[in-house]
Amino acid sequence: MERTKQEYLQDVLESYRMKHVEDLVNKHRSNRDEVKEALERKYSSKIYNPINSGSFAKHTAINTKFDLDIAVPFKKDSFATIEKMFEDVYDFLDYEYHGRASIRKQKVSIGMEFFPDSDGDRISLDIVPGRELNANQYSADKNMNLYVQSLYGIMSKSTYIQTNIQAQIDHIKAKESERKIIRLLKIWKNRNYKNYKSFLLELLVIKAFEKENITGNFWVQLKEVMKYIQNNVAQQGFSLKDPGNSGNDVINTLNDSERFTLSNEVKTIIENIESNENSIKLYFPENDNFKVTSSRVYGVNTIGSYSTPPNNQRFG
Repeated sequence: MERTKQEYLQDVLESYRMKHVEDLVNKHRSNRDEVKEALERKYSSKIYNPINSGSFAKHTAINTKFDLDIAVPFKKDSFATIEKMFEDVYDFLDYEYHGRASIRKQKVSIGMEFFPDSDGDRISLDIVPGRELNANQYSADKNMNLYVQSLYGIMSKSTYIQTNIQAQIDHIKAKESERKIIRLLKIWKNRNYKNYKSFLLELLVIKAFEKENITGNFWVQLKEVMKYIQNNVAQQGFSLKDPGNSGNDVINTLNDSERFTLSNEVKTIIENIESNENSIKLYFPENDNFKVTSSRVYGVNTIGSYSTPPNNQRFG
């Protein structure tokens, strides 16, 4: 069966849908719920209800690389400092899950990776502790401060950053067309071993849709978004405001050289696909485990191996 670039990208998105790994997703959910309950028991009246965050909450997850995120909003008077809050949560998780999971400090979160289960699956969670910005106001405004470790990012010393995780979720969750392009760029990032933050790519896609009249099929939309990134990301004065904190410019997570590299990378993608349409498969490969069959049905074929696309593909 011949496929246009539009059809191919549809098949790519389908092959990365979370429904194909529902059993693994359910394991993540079960462990996430267990950890949320443990945090609620431990901190009780010191916290507001933990919320699910990250790519699952934004509906931008892909099934080859994912974890589940929990944001834990602490009350203003819960700890004397944000650093003490972060360290206390780390110590609690390290003690509570000793022997079951590895616990590590990250830039603003605490990473948990459970040891392999009987199926060999490793369940990963990210716990993001935050403290409300103003006393007794989190329920109304969702604003909080996160602790930032000096080991990461551009910070020269440990500090904190204001954010609104709910605003970040809402900024992306409602935008269906943008989410599809975000997932395609995340596939490119993960399958081609790029280090760009997913949040950066999310905001670039949304800004492209806001600034340009982007319509048409998946390939046209993807190409126009990449053109916008190519033409703007390395320009002086270009900004990428965090919807959770307008004072935080996410473009500053890249230095000038990295911005120039990203601009050139998307330019190369466009040029190579325009000159050789089959190269689209290099940049946006299907998930080998869930490729489309000749009848455009996904899953495992009748002899027990995963289906592969026919050889007579056409891109147009």
